[in-house]
Amino acid sequence: MENTKSMITVRDLQKSFKDNAVLKGVSFEVAAGSIFCLLGSNGAGKTTTINILTTLGTADGGTASINGYDIATQAPQVRESISLTGQSAATDEVLTGRENLQLIAELRGLRKPKEEAIRLLAAFRLEEAADRAVATYSGGMRRRLDIAMSLIGDPEVIFLDEPTTGLDPQNRIAMWELIRSMADQGTTIFLTTQYLEEAEQLAEKIAILHEGRIIAQGSAEELKSSVSNGAMDALPTLEDTFLTLIGETSPDDLNK
Repeated sequence: MENTKSMITVRDLQKSFKDNAVLKGVSFEVAAGSIFCLLGSNGAGKTTTINILTTLGTADGGTASINGYDIATQAPQVRESISLTGQSAATDEVLTGRENLQLIAELRGLRKPKEEAIRLLAAFRLEEAADRAVATYSGGMRRRLDIAMSLIGDPEVIFLDEPTTGLDPQNRIAMWELIRSMADQGTTIFLTTQYLEEAEQLAEKIAILHEGRIIAQGSAEELKSSVSNGAMDALPTLEDTFLTLIGETSPDDLNK
């Protein structure tokens, strides 16, 4: 069934740091229960966008709402609706995986933190390592624990800032499966990435952020169709599409 409710609405978002304009009027919408990808190169403004939407930063202009709450005037309600997994793991390496989960469950006021920890350890395939210090975990295990911690309290929206950076191919695919399963359960997923394959594999809608502006948005197929000049037997790859949209190649080059 097609989602009709907009979980995230962003209009003309602007942000500058001194004389550097990082966001220059960013607008998009994210449907409830969908996977949305903000795709862009390093320095495009992806993390700045996430920081503003999760109330860790403030915008210079524009508006945004999450789950119907305005990020500027209703920040506490926004925070109740969301969870954020940043580029760096937020786990305590001295504590065990179980202790990390129980601690966050207690801080969020859950009535049965031990049971919540058990549930998430099983869901994220961390049962065997549950009572080991997180310092002994592999990169993929830490990332899974980090995301498990973000699910405590059943947030409506999960922000994942480049969730597979630094993971090997096997753990990257496992993370994709995990993200899909969260969306299947009705959670809205907002992820940023610079990996074209990741965007194409996961996202129902992709917005390409380039030099502080959204230059195109739609499904992977819609984006590829937008740069096809009709002379091709097949649509271009998403990589070709991305390079064309940011001006590093042209549609004519794709046919050579």
